[in-house]
Amino acid sequence: MNYFRLCLLNINHQKNRYFALLAISLVCLGLQWPPLAALSAWNRPAIEAGQWWRILTGNFTHTNFTHLGMNLAGLWIIHFVFQPSSKKWLISLLATSLMVGISLFLSRMQVYVGLSGALHGMFAYLALQEALQGRRSSWLLVVGVIVKVVWEQIFGASSNTSELINARVAIEAHLAGMLAGLILAIGEWLRSKKTEK
Repeated sequence: MNYFRLCLLNINHQKNRYFALLAISLVCLGLQWPPLAALSAWNRPAIEAGQWWRILTGNFTHTNFTHLGMNLAGLWIIHFVFQPSSKKWLISLLATSLMVGISLFLSRMQVYVGLSGALHGMFAYLALQEALQGRRSSWLLVVGVIVKVVWEQIFGASSNTSELINARVAIEAHLAGMLAGLILAIGEWLRSKKTEK
């Protein structure tokens, strides 16, 4: 009976995770419609004029379907690599997206679209969280994402990627996302250490 109950719980957990992935994927797809894309892109003058939702929604809008496909593939891969709970996955996605949107005010960017900043944040958050919980191999993932982002800051992003997405790769968003993810993971780890005492 316990085995049967565990199987049912696992099926419900899997359904919730797929539902969240599909829902976000459909939101991103819907925001490809030009009138919605125009209303949701991260746009500094529009945000300064009071359109605050763009801080978050700009992360879910993309330059073209290639850009959308690349980012959704990254989103699904991160999900399958780390297998987070639906709640943890959604919170990390929304928190890093919000932090990226706010952090972009520190740059000179006027317009930004794409999920890649949040993806870097989610990857950094989930990898560091695993590493801090004792999974040593996850330190390689943490170092890997840091090296990748530092490389981009020094040498720039791939011109091939820019051609595919028909825009400049927003390496500022990658840096902001990665830092947001690392900060979230460290904050969560410190909070858990405090409650253990």
